[in-house]
Amino acid sequence: MIFGAHMIIYSKDATADRLFFRDILGFPSVDAGQGWLIFALPPAELAVHPAEEDDGHEIYVMCDDLKTEISALEAKGIRCSDVQEARWGLITKLRLPGGGSVGLYQPKHPTAFALRGPPGLPGGSSGAAG
Repeated sequence: MIFGAHMIIYSKDATADRLFFRDILGFPSVDAGQGWLIFALPPAELAVHPAEEDDGHEIYVMCDDLKTEISALEAKGIRCSDVQEARWGLITKLRLPGGGSVGLYQPKHPTAFALRGPPGLPGGSSGAAG
């Protein structure tokens, strides 16, 4: 039985990006040995979108108030891209110290969290779009 998901971000500066997830985003972690941090993530969803090419992947973290989250990140010295409004949510990108980026968005769509997670998560619905 599948019990979780493991995401990997490839980075030119993995140490700096690990510190970003630990110190800026506040994700708890375990040390898998030799300083190799593996982070606990908030509840997650998976969406499959049509595309011209296979093998493209994106990582987004979600929040319930994008404006407030951007303000908190900027107070920590993190720059966010301009907010874009998509039909599925408000979106910004966070630049990682290693040069990559991670998306941050406030969803407008129903989320799938209530299907498996603890009670009280925002937007749970069995009719999730994506």
